[in-house]
Amino acid sequence: MSAGGNVEDLTSRGYGTLKNKKLTLSFYEALFLQSKELLEVYEEGSHQALIFQELLHRFENVDENIWVRYLIYRDLRSRGYVVREGFGLGIDFRVYERGEYGKATAAYLIRGIQEGKPTSVKELAQVLKQVHSLKKKMVLAVINRRGEIVYYTISNLTMKKQ
Repeated sequence: MSAGGNVEDLTSRGYGTLKNKKLTLSFYEALFLQSKELLEVYEEGSHQALIFQELLHRFENVDENIWVRYLIYRDLRSRGYVVREGFGLGIDFRVYERGEYGKATAAYLIRGIQEGKPTSVKELAQVLKQVHSLKKKMVLAVINRRGEIVYYTISNLTMKKQ
């Protein structure tokens, strides 16, 4: 793998994590950087460069939701946000306000939902409760079958037994 530019520059812009001078990227970060021609990925044995589709196919073998995550990540990055990996709790991403990365904590926690794939209200309520305990805003990124993304802020969700 080779990254265009300087590894420290990529980390300062919110890509990957740097440890012992090695940059570790998530799958969607690698796809995004490759699509922007800032990263080249090579086959381990043959040193043959992998094209985007080959890389995506390999990542899909590990993470069946990588395409959805990539689309959301790409959309948020294209809007100027720094997007970092979620930290569990059913959250896919942490999103920082423009210009705030490295200065403040993430303002939004994003949960990706794919149209046609059921998500329980109970599960969403549990995630929202955790997000509120962290004093963050929860955003649902709903991606339709055409790959378009609509964002919904959830501030309150109550369930009543009938």
